[in-house]
Amino acid sequence: MRRYIAILTIALVGLTAMAGKKETTNNVVSLADQRKAEYIFMEAQKQKQNDNYDAFYELLAHAHEIDPGNTAISFYMGMCLMRMNNTTKELSEKGLALMKEHFEKQPEDLYETTFYSDANMHLGHPDEALRAIKLLNERNPNRIELQMRLAEAYSRSGDFAQSNATYDSIAALFGNAIQITSSKIENYMAMSDSTGALKEMHSLLATAPQNDSYNLAMSGLFQHYGMSDSALYYLDRAQEYAPDNGLIYLTRAEYCQQAGDSAGYEHQIYNALTAEQLDVDTKLGVLLSYIREKLAKEDTTQRINNLFTVLIQQHPHEAKIHQLYSEYFYAKKDIKGAIEQLSYSLDVNPTDADGWRNMVILNMMDDNYAEAIKVSEKALEYNPDNTDLYGYVAGCYHQMKEYPKAISLYEKILTMTDSTDLERNADIITAMGDIYSELKDSVKTVECYERALKIDPINSGTLNNYAYYLAQRGEDLDRAERMAALAIKDEPDNANFIDTYAWVYFAKKDYTKALLYIKDAVEKDEDNHLLEHYGDILWFNDEREAAVEQWTKALETDPDNELLQRKVKDKTYYEK
Repeated sequence: MRRYIAILTIALVGLTAMAGKKETTNNVVSLADQRKAEYIFMEAQKQKQNDNYDAFYELLAHAHEIDPGNTAISFYMGMCLMRMNNTTKELSEKGLALMKEHFEKQPEDLYETTFYSDANMHLGHPDEALRAIKLLNERNPNRIELQMRLAEAYSRSGDFAQSNATYDSIAALFGNAIQITSSKIENYMAMSDSTGALKEMHSLLATAPQNDSYNLAMSGLFQHYGMSDSALYYLDRAQEYAPDNGLIYLTRAEYCQQAGDSAGYEHQIYNALTAEQLDVDTKLGVLLSYIREKLAKEDTTQRINNLFTVLIQQHPHEAKIHQLYSEYFYAKKDIKGAIEQLSYSLDVNPTDADGWRNMVILNMMDDNYAEAIKVSEKALEYNPDNTDLYGYVAGCYHQMKEYPKAISLYEKILTMTDSTDLERNADIITAMGDIYSELKDSVKTVECYERALKIDPINSGTLNNYAYYLAQRGEDLDRAERMAALAIKDEPDNANFIDTYAWVYFAKKDYTKALLYIKDAVEKDEDNHLLEHYGDILWFNDEREAAVEQWTKALETDPDNELLQRKVKDKTYYEK
């Protein structure tokens, strides 16, 4: 993709230059060059058909350079500019201008004018989109797809009455359809014409009075206009004709919710989720909304587990159900439950790279690093080139204090990482520096941090970790302060970065500023490491009782920390 963008950028520079030349010169393209450009353009189209987009873009740009007056070539150049993944509004408008050249010359071209109209609509030019599709309709009066586009263009330009008139013409020529009726109703609703909307829906229902979907739609329309009794009447009719339609249960649930009938709502949600005819994706969407509502109310009762049990019984081989169940357990901070359900999901869909990554992370959160490594190794069987997975394994070895294995793996990841990905390379080398810091190898620690900064001088993680390392050693504290400040500037809400800044001031014996920043850090995250620093800084601000209080809080989440134990037990720890 980088090469495509480079080719198009070069082509755009060429187009701008040629546009400037046109103002001062009147270069005439020879017949031979015109034919040459046509030939190259045809070759470009062949390359596109063969999915060779590098060659397509390159040939297209070359053809346009030879004959910038060929509007067909200009049109495809414009399309390319609009379809770039990183395209900007400015580039899209330039692309649109190139396409317009061809449209003005040959508005009868079906594909090109249709695309030009859609592009104008996408970029917020509904009037030009309407003009283009109207011209195309005038030349192709019997094409239903163009008339449907015309009706939509009228609607999107705000002329809802003309849009409905166009839909009426389509219905007269080709017969009515649910799509036409739905679009007309949307137009009536946009015009705040409830009478027109209800009349249109009645007309459709009259063609098939026992159609459950039509009755359901009529119910929804009445409900929209606040006519609850009529809405319930048509809802009952829909269920009479299709008693197993899960969508009807969903609609009933919404009706009960609006009426404040919580018991009825719960009952209808259960019916919808257990209905055989409702597809899995719809059920999961409903269940997700239901779960969010319950979690917001801190309702984590057995009913949600019961619903998942029923769904799993109905769809035992549906990985997405287990995946959502895992996310539900995670939301409840039940990591082991999340791991169990995600393992079932991966059994069904073992190629799910995101699922494996989440499984590794969950095991790391559970402090089960050995299992996280096993999971990563299994995941790498399906995703052998995934450097993120290798990174997790290296991180696990780091946590397990198996430092040589971690270093070796980080070295391997470096060989697999694109050298142009500066941030990623700096992150890996910084992680190696962190390990050497724990090994008390100051030479290699500094070497890694400096190497990382040379690659990516504004890498916030490197700046923060290096600053903290210097603060711990009481070395080059002015530089540490500058680096910590740069890290915070990049991530102002990162509690660990703010903690580092506070710790630099602590090392500089500026306890007042240190206290100011550590309070900010703890407000964002009460990690035990931050709480310990909070206690240390409070102590040196002569707030001894408050210091012990923070150390005690930190010890609650890290009871085996011997240093914290000594600080809490020995009130004169810092006086010795």
